[in-house]
Parts: sequence; structure tokens; C-alpha cells
Amino acid sequence: MNIVISNQSGAPIYEQIKEQIKESILSGALVENDPLPSLRQLARDLQVSLITTTRAYSELELEGFVQTMPGKGVYVKKIDASFIRNKYLQEAEGALTIAVRCGKLAGLSVNDLHTMLDAIERTKDGCEKI
Repeated sequence: MNIVISNQSGAPIYEQIKEQIKESILSGALVENDPLPSLRQLARDLQVSLITTTRAYSELELEGFVQTMPGKGVYVKKIDASFIRNKYLQEAEGALTIAVRCGKLAGLSVNDLHTMLDAIERTKDGCEKI
């Protein structure tokens, strides 16, 4: 597993770790029952504090991506297609909410936003369908 953290990023390090592991799970690079590095090993590898890796793993567990097996480690949970779909729907809704808010502040109409969304969809790769 390759995690790259950036001190230049505005995101906290634990969030960068969490998001990269989550993306690896959602993309299928990590699958059910794959072990994650131990908290201490990951902290050493990334040269961050144990508290940082603990927070990243805790949040992944709260979001349903991993499970901790006491004395054995942290493993990827079984993720079904509806779970993945719901996660992407939540992210899309959040992004669209922000876009609508910004559009309104810029004085755009709903039709302007639809036109913009259509143009983006035609020119960008977009996400893979689930």
C-alpha cells in the first residue's frame, strides 16, 4: 500500500491517510480481509505520530471500511456495491450542495448550473459507473 502525505496540503495528515486508504478500498486495490499495516508500522513508514495513524484507522472503522480484530490487526471489511454506491452518492450530494451555494453567490441561475454541469460532463472523464 502506497500512501503519500503532503505537508503542503490543507488537509490534516490523518485525513490524507484515511482518504487514500478509503480510495484504495473503493477502487478495489484493497479487498475484503486484506490486512492493513499495524498502527506503529504505518506511523514509522510515514514518519508521523502514532496518534495520527490511530485517528485515521479509527475513522475508517467508524465509516465501515475496516475492522479491528484485537490481537490480530486491522482488516478491510467486505464492501458491497450498495455501500460503495451510497458513499459516492453522499460525496456527490455534498459536492453539488457546495456548487449550488457557490453558484448562487455568483448570481447563477439553476439553468446556468445545469448548463455548466452538462459542459463539465462532456469534457471530463468523470467517475466509473458502479
